[in-house]
Parts: sequence; C-alpha cells; structure tokens
Amino acid sequence: MNSTAPPVLDPLSSVAVWIEQQLDQSLTLELVAAQVGLSPYHFSRLFTARMGRSVMAYVRGRRLVRGARRLCDEPDLKLVDLAFDCGFESQEAFTRAFKRLFGVSPGRFRSGFAVEPIEGQYPMNLTPAQNTSVSRLPELVAMPAFRVAGPSRRFDEATKSEIPQLWSALIGALPFAGQVQSWATYGVVSIADKAEGCFQYMAGVGVESTCVPPSNFSTMEIPAATYVVFRITLNGTALQPQVKEALASIWGELIPTSDLKVADGPDFELYDGRFDPQQPGAFIDFHVPVEA
Repeated sequence: MNSTAPPVLDPLSSVAVWIEQQLDQSLTLELVAAQVGLSPYHFSRLFTARMGRSVMAYVRGRRLVRGARRLCDEPDLKLVDLAFDCGFESQEAFTRAFKRLFGVSPGRFRSGFAVEPIEGQYPMNLTPAQNTSVSRLPELVAMPAFRVAGPSRRFDEATKSEIPQLWSALIGALPFAGQVQSWATYGVVSIADKAEGCFQYMAGVGVESTCVPPSNFSTMEIPAATYVVFRITLNGTALQPQVKEALASIWGELIPTSDLKVADGPDFELYDGRFDPQQPGAFIDFHVPVEA
C-alpha cells in the first residue's frame, strides 16, 4: 500500500473503486484516506459531505450489498460463512447489521427481495460532485384516478433513510398477477402528519382494480387530480442525497415562489420502466397535486 500517494482532483472517483477491491481486507479510515494522500480528518469531511454517510458506514454498506447479492446467487451459502466473509465477528452481528439496512433478516431476504435499490444507495462508481438539477415542467398534467400496490410504512425524519428497504421488497416481488404492465413505479407520500413530522410512504406499481397483491403489500387509490411536475435529473451518484436535496428545493423554494396552490391528496415520484439510479441523466418526475 502506498500511503504517500499524491492527491487527485476528485479523491472519491478513484477511492470508491479501491474500496470495492479491498472489501475482504481490514479497512480503517486512516487506510482509506492514505490512498489519496489526505489526512483522515480532511478526507472524512469530504466523503461525508458528498455521500451523506461516514467512510466506514459506506464500507459496511458495500459489504452488506455484496453479501445480499451472494445470498441471491449462492443458494447453498451458509450465513455463518457469509458473515465472516463480510468482515463480521459473528453471524449474530452480521444478521443485526443486515436487518438494519434491508429491513429483514438474511434468510427472509433470500426468499424474495432485490439488491438494486440498496445498490443505488451505496454506489461503487462516483462522478464529480454537482448540484442536483430540478426543473418545473411547463404544463400542468391532468391524470385520471388509478390504483397502486406495494409495501408501505410510516416514516419520520429519524427513519426515512430506511425507505430504500421498501423498494427492495417491491422489486423482489415483481411481476405479480394484476400488475399494470407499463413497468412504471411510484413512490407515493400520503397521510402526512405535520405536527409529528410523520408520513406514509409506498413503493408501488400500478395495478388493475381486481388485483389481489402479495399478502405483505398494501393498495391505494390515487384520485383524479391535476399535477405540477418537477423533473429531478440525477448525476449518477448516491440516490438518497440527491432526492433529499431536490425535495428541499421543491418544497422550500419552487412551490412557495410559484402561483400554485397545493391541493389535498398524495404526491408521488414517478419512475419509468428504464430507470437506473446509477446512470447520469436518469430522471424522476415528482408530481404534486394542485388546484387547477
């Protein structure tokens, strides 16, 4: 290991690849920072500002994502062996960490979940930092009522970082009988409790009126409404920080300074069937109901 490597213009672009290659090794903040010739303090501030998590939290997340992929790909893999391979001292410690990230135990995950949404939260390849792009589409959009189904939970500020768990559960169950075959997906926010800072979030797909979804899924009727649409264009870095920044801009700046009056009803993120959170230029259309 070369601890005197010269600084690079964007340390995160190269160090993410290096971390991926070293996941089987014992890693520390000091070792990672040394790869780009920065002090642990300076590098930690840079990394956390860009990624929204500490260096070692990112390392643990990448190990767990890789472990989750192996669960899906290696049906005979023993959990105790996977725990040691992921750098945990025991199967119990691995199971606790896995459940915190994915919302379910490793055994349950193996029986019908997907890695992709968590992969988007812990990307391996990083692009240079840039502000999230948010633009209001010029026309209001009138949409008829439709029905969605998917996993749903109540969140607050302390727990909303766990939302990707719902997407993992949804994608792992697709397709199912009665699903509308457009492959669009919806992140629906409803029943917001402003006093408590709580909201209900569903990761869902459109379904037919007669659909009986999987037993752990909820259904919701989205009423006919007129929407203002804000397009969030992604840059290929971690999804969660970009969405957080975009929503802060929409609710804190774009809507208050517009001539629009928000109507009662759920708002939702719309992802088309080709959405890839790690592809620069991918976009999310965020729909907010307004009075026409």
